[in-house]
Amino acid sequence: MSQDLEISLLGELRVLSSGEEIALPASRKARALLGFLIATGRPHRRERLCELFWDIPEDPKAALRWALSKLRKIVDGPEEVRIVADRERVQFVPSGVRIDITDIHARLRDRDNPPPVEDLEQMVRLLEQVPLDGLDGAGDDTFDAWLTAEREDARGAQVEVLKRLATHPHTGSIAARKWMRLWAEADPEGAEVWRVSPSGMSAARSTEGEADARGADSGTRETRTQDAQKQVKEARARALRSQRIGFCEVADGTKIAFASIGSGPPVLKAANWLNHLEFDWSSPIWGRSFAEIARQRTFIRYDERGCGLSDWDVKDLSFDAFVEDLEAVADTLGLDRFPLIGISQGCAVSIEYAVRHPQRVSGLILISGYAAGWRHLASAEEQARREAVLTLTELGWGTDNPAYRHIFSQTFMPEASAETLAWFDEFQRRTTSPQNAARFQEAFGQIDVRHRLAEVRVPTIVLHSRYDQRIPLELGRAVASGIPGAQFVPLESHNHILVDQEPAWPVCLDAIGAFLEEHGL
Repeated sequence: MSQDLEISLLGELRVLSSGEEIALPASRKARALLGFLIATGRPHRRERLCELFWDIPEDPKAALRWALSKLRKIVDGPEEVRIVADRERVQFVPSGVRIDITDIHARLRDRDNPPPVEDLEQMVRLLEQVPLDGLDGAGDDTFDAWLTAEREDARGAQVEVLKRLATHPHTGSIAARKWMRLWAEADPEGAEVWRVSPSGMSAARSTEGEADARGADSGTRETRTQDAQKQVKEARARALRSQRIGFCEVADGTKIAFASIGSGPPVLKAANWLNHLEFDWSSPIWGRSFAEIARQRTFIRYDERGCGLSDWDVKDLSFDAFVEDLEAVADTLGLDRFPLIGISQGCAVSIEYAVRHPQRVSGLILISGYAAGWRHLASAEEQARREAVLTLTELGWGTDNPAYRHIFSQTFMPEASAETLAWFDEFQRRTTSPQNAARFQEAFGQIDVRHRLAEVRVPTIVLHSRYDQRIPLELGRAVASGIPGAQFVPLESHNHILVDQEPAWPVCLDAIGAFLEEHGL
């Protein structure tokens, strides 16, 4: 007869069979192992599990076998083998099992059958508990980092539930104010942005009464908008403080700085021109985009060698070195499988990495990219212009005169505001040296992964501005046509780098979100 189980990962780990709680092993490591297998839901190498929980001089393999024997008695049934193990890997198979946090995530993703108010209220009560409470320190530092990420992921679900309760049409006005207050405490930026949106303003009118709404003049609206902008800046400052920065060393001795923020499944962005892990968050270009990505995922990015917080004084500034930097970051963080984002020249780096490591990349998101640089495709006249720019870069990049850097700013973002262009001018100066800026341009010109496109074997989406003045649309289309099954999305923009104020920006984010959801990434 089938044995149905209920497993609670919220709060202390609990396993119930037919409503009766089953006693778990006294060993915290065995309980932590069970929670880890259930929460991740995928196979893990035995060696990796030994490293996570039993890095001891004795026999970690025997300790793992002992723990699995105890756990099988708890979760396996007469007709179900839920802990599946062979000589290489171990996995928990959730046949006939209800898992509280998994069910919550699934219901929040179901757009066709959104949960009613009473179910959302039950979710909030569950999500108030600390996931896998009491298991801190049951494994090594990597396990603790994973546990922290799981708890941040649960917190993200809690924020989403609070948002839905605060904005649900069937929530009463008094309850809505309570949920709005709790939402604002948990996610001040998201709540404030909603408040000043058309939907939020409409909800406020219906809640506060038509008289109050008629009294909300333009001055009040302006004040609320300014408050929202202040909230956004404060949220970005919090993001800068909460991001986790680390360093890894590539084979040639170069130190690469990387950072992660948010929680949930990892997504890794390859470096592009130009990055700085600290300055990016104040950017009118990157800040809001990065915040959106980090809402539902662990967002990882790094500074290219030669710029940002990574080593500037490097001998090798070549395409192969760029790929090795990406490999070093992924290896250091122990990323098993993840979507990879490439922007501009980062697209070619991402393509090369995906071909070299097909088992680790679950999907490619390529924005404003190209497969071959200007040394391969540009006319003689265009190459002469590029070489002239190289000379100007070496002579004037580091000066106070932004004209030299403006050459790039105006071709990167011809439709950006003067304020945004001025910010980008200064950002470029602070991010790398004049010599490296010239070396980057030469290295980008030498890129050529055209022969690699047909070897890509992962789901791919290619997005490119129709009127990109830096990298023409046909180069992006060539990338998409060369990768088997790639989806191509043209964007209505003149900008090589999208800014968050233009209409193409939400179109780009929505297309990426739909791509990730379609392929279960």
